[in-house]
Amino acid sequence: MTICSAPGKVFLFGEHAVVYGKRAIACAIDLRTMVEVTHNSKGIRIHSAFKDEPDKNQYIKTAIKKMQQYADIKNVNITVTSKIPVASGLGSSAAVTVATLGALNEEFQVGLRKEELALLGYQTELEVQGAASPTDTFVSTMGGTVVVPDKKILPPITCGIVVGHTGISKSTARMVSRVKTLKERYPEVVDGIMDSIGDISARGEDLIKRNDYRSIGELMNVNQGLLDALGVTIPELSLQIYAARQHGAYGAKITGAGGGGCMVALCDEKNAKEIATAIGHAYGDSFISRPTAEGVFIR
Repeated sequence: MTICSAPGKVFLFGEHAVVYGKRAIACAIDLRTMVEVTHNSKGIRIHSAFKDEPDKNQYIKTAIKKMQQYADIKNVNITVTSKIPVASGLGSSAAVTVATLGALNEEFQVGLRKEELALLGYQTELEVQGAASPTDTFVSTMGGTVVVPDKKILPPITCGIVVGHTGISKSTARMVSRVKTLKERYPEVVDGIMDSIGDISARGEDLIKRNDYRSIGELMNVNQGLLDALGVTIPELSLQIYAARQHGAYGAKITGAGGGGCMVALCDEKNAKEIATAIGHAYGDSFISRPTAEGVFIR
């Protein structure tokens, strides 16, 4: 038996632009998905925490198929438990993909390194979604604060992190497709937006190294304005974002593809509770999270 755990993440900068090769920065957080692998004699059985989201099982099935290139995986139980809200922009798909790959890698003694697991995770998401960035799976595998596609590891975030959850499910693939359609209609406009988001990520990298969270927050707000221009923000997310800013957050923006799901705010730790309360009063729910340096690991 093997139990493997992988974290979720928040985007500080770069979602959507990263799909087109621009830089993005994301941070692993202390919400995790666990995958347990045991043997049986009745084929492949999946017992998933995502029973209300059957599409999530496709990530598990595809991850198994990827690992079958390396090992004779036939009679196993895959049991999934998770604390990451699904379809929320917190990397639930990446976490279950990476945890499944990690558990099978350990149980069948395949010997893949973390970098190889991250690549397989990205390939899995790409196959399931049709379009994907390597961000979520790389962060979930490696942990910490990372820049993609450069795959740089940055110093850990040390300020407060507050997440607002609208409770409105969204499809990453659908939102990516919507932005792609907009880009095809207005390439000269949308290309400029993507370049600007990439430039923000590049500037943000230096600010993270200097722990300049006030400036990071200002750039998060600019990044949010560009995401608004792409049409991926909904009114409920805007309510949460402005509530966070009005109560002292350094900056606040959506995290993930948009269309629902979550937003993230950076703040002084002593203000985190007040900001979380304000977000919850504005719309939906909220919680205080923490960054984690731990990526995928065997429990």
